[in-house]
Amino acid sequence: MKTKNGLLISVIAVLFLAGLLKAEVSVTVYNGDLGVIREIRSLNFEKGLGKVSFTDVPSKIDPTSVGFELLDKNKSVSILEQNYAYDLVSPEKIYAKYIDKDIDIIDKEGRIFGGTLLSFSGGSAVLKEKSGKIQIIQMSQIVNVDFPELPEGLITRPTLFWLYLSDFAGKAECNVSYQTGGLNWTAEYVGILSEDEKNLGWTGWSSITNNSGATYKDATLKLVAGDIHRAPKKRGIGRPEYEMLAMSAAKGVAFEEKEFFEYHLYTLPRKATIADREIKQIALFNPALTNIEKEYYYEPERNDKKVRVALKFENSKASGLGIPLPAGRARIFKADSDGSMILLGEDRIDHTPKDETVKLTIGYAFDISAEQKIADYERLSDRVEERTYSIELRNHKDEDVTIIVEKRLYGDWEIRNQSHKFEKKDANTIQFMIPVAGNSKEEITFTVRSSR
Repeated sequence: MKTKNGLLISVIAVLFLAGLLKAEVSVTVYNGDLGVIREIRSLNFEKGLGKVSFTDVPSKIDPTSVGFELLDKNKSVSILEQNYAYDLVSPEKIYAKYIDKDIDIIDKEGRIFGGTLLSFSGGSAVLKEKSGKIQIIQMSQIVNVDFPELPEGLITRPTLFWLYLSDFAGKAECNVSYQTGGLNWTAEYVGILSEDEKNLGWTGWSSITNNSGATYKDATLKLVAGDIHRAPKKRGIGRPEYEMLAMSAAKGVAFEEKEFFEYHLYTLPRKATIADREIKQIALFNPALTNIEKEYYYEPERNDKKVRVALKFENSKASGLGIPLPAGRARIFKADSDGSMILLGEDRIDHTPKDETVKLTIGYAFDISAEQKIADYERLSDRVEERTYSIELRNHKDEDVTIIVEKRLYGDWEIRNQSHKFEKKDANTIQFMIPVAGNSKEEITFTVRSSR
């Protein structure tokens, strides 16, 4: 085969391989770098003690998770020993395996250098000829290297080698399952806001990433949405980010969803090929239309100058949805007068069951501003103090808006002399609902007495 240096390496590979025919494959993908694969293959066995190889497994397989059984319960094969080989063939590894062994090297002029390979590094090889002469050969001048055979321990693809005991001879259908890393999926949502900003066209996509080191052809594909508990890893495996366009999903081609234990299971009603080093998008559910509310939030502890814009809708049948929404990223668009799609903002949602509220942060309002000031301060004792706050809300839009002001408080607190009615949202947060007319402003004042 040809290497990056232009070498042609002749390799005679001797591997014991059983005839195998992949009949069926099922791939279940989880949210956290995990896939469970089930394959039905036809393997050839000899009666008694024997060896068989199970090839085309992902390079990120967890060999400790392998399960094996025959479909024919009248036959018996016991796996006595399993070895997972993943030391794949490469020019560097072949050279390393041939240290202290004889090879032939041919340069551009057709000269043959034969001898014992003493070392290979830095683009050069050191040979010891039969006469005892030492040659340092620059590999940039070499066009061909002949190795007698493939070194022991090197293989062309990741392989499981099984030592087995069988009570029959011949082919048998085998059910093999295993876990692998490098498989992940997330939900990707696209929302199209209507012209009057009262409705949202909502489409969900599954974004499946395969970096497992194997391709799964014509597989039954299942996605598990939920947070399963796993033993801690020493280190995590990252997933590349992928930007999706505002695509439209066709009706009737989405996953079939059902509750499964404490999770939700999505099964694709057709076969799909999940290629290695590929990100695949498949519609998660049929497009839906839901009612939407736009809200404005001023949270001085979060941003003391800007007003946050959020879109809120109920994930219910009454509002047009009422389906489980797996965790993922949501992008919100709105069409301009010429039909161009303008990205308004994006946010992430957590796993959201039906009949729960979804709230998406879109961005910050351009024409609405706010400012908080401490108008007065007084220390009443070593443990008690009072602060008087002034919050000014300015609406430069022509339309009226309602701004939700959320103020965080700490310690033991009490509100005194407030200018507007408020609600206690939780132990540390108060909330004001302040209407502000178009092209006007509104001021809130309140005093907080706190102790520590």
